[in-house]
Amino acid sequence: MSETVCQRKTANNIAKVRARIQQAAVENSRDVNSIRLLAVSKTRSSGNVREAFAAGISDFGENYAQEAESKIKELADLPLIWHFIGPVQSNKTEIIAEHFAWLHSLDRLKIAERLSRQRQAHQAPLNVCIQVNIDSESSKSGIKPAELPGFAAELVKLPHLMLRGLMVIPLPLLQTTPESKDQLKCSLSRMRELFQALQQQFPKQQFPQLTIDTLSMGMSADLELAIAEGSTLVRVGTDIFGSRQGHHQD
Repeated sequence: MSETVCQRKTANNIAKVRARIQQAAVENSRDVNSIRLLAVSKTRSSGNVREAFAAGISDFGENYAQEAESKIKELADLPLIWHFIGPVQSNKTEIIAEHFAWLHSLDRLKIAERLSRQRQAHQAPLNVCIQVNIDSESSKSGIKPAELPGFAAELVKLPHLMLRGLMVIPLPLLQTTPESKDQLKCSLSRMRELFQALQQQFPKQQFPQLTIDTLSMGMSADLELAIAEGSTLVRVGTDIFGSRQGHHQD
């Protein structure tokens, strides 16, 4: 496909995703401007990112630190906001601390301490979301819901991190059976409750420096359900860039 055709296809895909977000916001009496669209650009080319930026996207999510580092350098001419959304390895924290504005997948205090040490003084604090393993899946990262208050209390002590909220990757909606949908809605609803509890843990009067405003949940297949349960940021890859061979999820 020519560059113009690719650009048009990406722009059309983004318009469709925005329409879905708009519709879900209307149906749930929410302000569409309170829901941020993050384009998941892992394994995508710099050219793909430029096409999405040209269509109005400024937030991009990456899972692999080294791949992201080279992409971020290639695209340094654009005013992009980079979010790290994958599992964090100890030996990759420096790349994240140096190049990213957001981290959605924080679940270990040791990693948080490294990131805070490695974030440069001239940089704004790294915005972080705590990843919660809401369905207790052994294959997934994230803290247990019961660990959240204690973990958050330690995080807010770190000088170069800014706690912004929570992130979740629930069990996927593999089929549109009522049972699968109910399971997902239950998990998303529990995340909303945890998010509200986190906001109550850090009231503005006592913690004026904190703004707990981000509930990062919802992907291509389930963004409507996530918005219904209060998501403020949806992470969409497939429905913007098309499916990747061998991959079925964002």
